Amino acid sequence: MEAGSLFKSMKSWFLTSVHRWDKFWFTPESPWLLARLRFVFGLFLLYSHLVLASDLDAFIGENAWISQDVGRSLLNRDATSGFYAATYLWDLPTWAIWAHHSFTIAITASWCVGLLTRFTGPLTWFLQLMYLHRLTGALFGFDQIITYAVMYLMLAPAGSCFSVDQWLRSKWLQLGGRSRLIDWLLPDAKPCISANIATRMLQIHLCVIYLFGGLSKARGVTWWDGTAMWYSISNLEYQSFDMTWLASYPEVISALTMLTLLWELSYVALIWPRITRPVVLLMAVFVHSGIALSLGMATFGFAMIAANACFLRPPQKSYLP
Repeated sequence: MEAGSLFKSMKSWFLTSVHRWDKFWFTPESPWLLARLRFVFGLFLLYSHLVLASDLDAFIGENAWISQDVGRSLLNRDATSGFYAATYLWDLPTWAIWAHHSFTIAITASWCVGLLTRFTGPLTWFLQLMYLHRLTGALFGFDQIITYAVMYLMLAPAGSCFSVDQWLRSKWLQLGGRSRLIDWLLPDAKPCISANIATRMLQIHLCVIYLFGGLSKARGVTWWDGTAMWYSISNLEYQSFDMTWLASYPEVISALTMLTLLWELSYVALIWPRITRPVVLLMAVFVHSGIALSLGMATFGFAMIAANACFLRPPQKSYLP
């Protein structure tokens, strides 16, 4: 191949790649789906805070199960490496903790229903982060999933539709009002680049979770010999109902184990092509429904199903009032 032809081929490949990269990140997208995810994850987060309120002192009070000394030692709070996990909840008296938690519930509920989401979104995420840093040692997957979802949703106009903000905007426009401040505070539900970026970040983060989850599983012997699923369903600590009858069907247990491992490892590659995406998402529903219904982790299982919804395409012109 001549040097000129090779150069043209490389240039064409480069320009095509740049175009696809630009289209992937910066194509305006409807906030319709993100608005629904805002409501769902808002409910999840509100539920989490209400659970904390059921025994707040035992979770983060002065007499908490994980005491302040233990919590600080887990975070290595006094070392430079632990500064990222700082939280002011260490130093609040009991009355202030309750006042703070009531404020947190009010802000979270406001973000859930879409009230002034330009402010309540970032504030909801920040308050949740403060709780996560205090609750180190008492967290599990559900807490991380809803926190990262809120983090990305706050970057987009997720309150522009299916929200109180949308209702307020319509009333404002009926009165003939128009200003840049209102347009920013109560954004129009139209396709925008920030909605696409938030969606892509959600999608990529989910791919990273599954990839490293699968790689971690692949390091264990039980995932290769087909017994890992049995150890999960036979663990009395996590059982929602008795599934040990599957012991009579070792082939089924082995097949479920291998299928789960294969699905997690291949998720990052197969979720993007449109032809394989429905199968991957259907597997996500089956896997996480099983976790939710049989392993006593309903909140985590349903939160992961909701997170997978970020790969769904919103209906055409769904952003219109």
